[in-house]
Amino acid sequence: MAENVTLGDRLRIARKIRRLSVAQLAQKVAVSPSYIEKLESGKRKAPLSLVLALAKALHFGVEVLTGQPYYGEPEAEDGVHAVIPELRRIMLCYDTPDEAEIRPRSLPVLASEVDQVSALRRDARYAPMGPLLPPIITELTRLTLEGRNGDQTKAFWHLARAYRAVNSLAHKLGHHDLSATALERVRWAADRSRDPLMQITAGYLVAGAMLRQGAYSSARRKLLALRGELERLQPERSFTDDALAVDGALLLKLAVVEARENSSDRANDYLQESKDVARIAGNRDSLAYETSFGPTNIRIHEVHAMIDMGDTEQALARLAEWGPSSGGEWMPPAATVGERSSHHFIDVASAKLTVGDRSGAFADLQRARKVAPNHVRFHPSVRETTSALLRLETHPSNELSIFGSWAGLTTA
Repeated sequence: MAENVTLGDRLRIARKIRRLSVAQLAQKVAVSPSYIEKLESGKRKAPLSLVLALAKALHFGVEVLTGQPYYGEPEAEDGVHAVIPELRRIMLCYDTPDEAEIRPRSLPVLASEVDQVSALRRDARYAPMGPLLPPIITELTRLTLEGRNGDQTKAFWHLARAYRAVNSLAHKLGHHDLSATALERVRWAADRSRDPLMQITAGYLVAGAMLRQGAYSSARRKLLALRGELERLQPERSFTDDALAVDGALLLKLAVVEARENSSDRANDYLQESKDVARIAGNRDSLAYETSFGPTNIRIHEVHAMIDMGDTEQALARLAEWGPSSGGEWMPPAATVGERSSHHFIDVASAKLTVGDRSGAFADLQRARKVAPNHVRFHPSVRETTSALLRLETHPSNELSIFGSWAGLTTA
């Protein structure tokens, strides 16, 4: 089932289905016809903002252009999609679960398992995480319905975390309908947890989904409203450490929204404000409400924003500027959660390919794979970058060919 169908191939097919000429499509997304031709031929790689714009102009879901979800050889080896049908059923029956043959385990035991799931989610280890989710969610749901020993709100709090893991799994694997359903369940459980910061975190996740669908103005309004609510809850900037981390995460998401709309000044303003929040919090990397925040994540977002806006050379120059005095480029510390650091390497690989640094691009793909193989193997940008490298190399190295096969691409 391995195939080398690229975004350009899918774009050409989708354009013809909609009976649009290259010039007509180019006009709809405000680029030149030659740019569209280069995308369709594979000579240019589209930034995510343009992919979203193209999908909207063609009246297709973005997954039609990215080709998600991916199966083939990666699924045969990893089996990460196998849990999806059961998760769909559980998400649908969230308030009327199946009858249980045995009583659910105690909340402390289930909370410990949610901690394990959350750690796997942060490190993008989806294959081992997936099978753990159905039983944990089912048992937590039972506890919320029974409301024994005053544990109901606590059970809802942990249930919101488990639903978040479903959202991440579904989103990363390309099951966007399940991801959207899981987000609604996160909000539902967060509201019943009676924890304002969990409720704000749920809203933050919804804003991220809006961003992924190209609903930039809605995402912006959502994030600004959440910041206002955070200020109302903890006035005069007397934020707790957790509130500071949540506020910092909101600011970084706002920076990405502005970058997607190519508003560099506003993106930089939010990045600067996030640095101010990080300083108040002691300039240390932290984890609050499943969200990482601190100097490392700010740098990752700063590079991501520049790449989003097409400032590829500036992004790579910034990495060199931050690099060690002995030379080389800055990389996230080893302790950085796998999902964040692998996403960084995927972004940088794409940027290096854009400036013609093929060996550098492949090196970053390999770094990403080492950190979070499940994330990398099913990531659209990885497949596009790898396909381009295979196409550009007259005689691909054995190492690149093996990587392409591992990612589910033919190398012949």
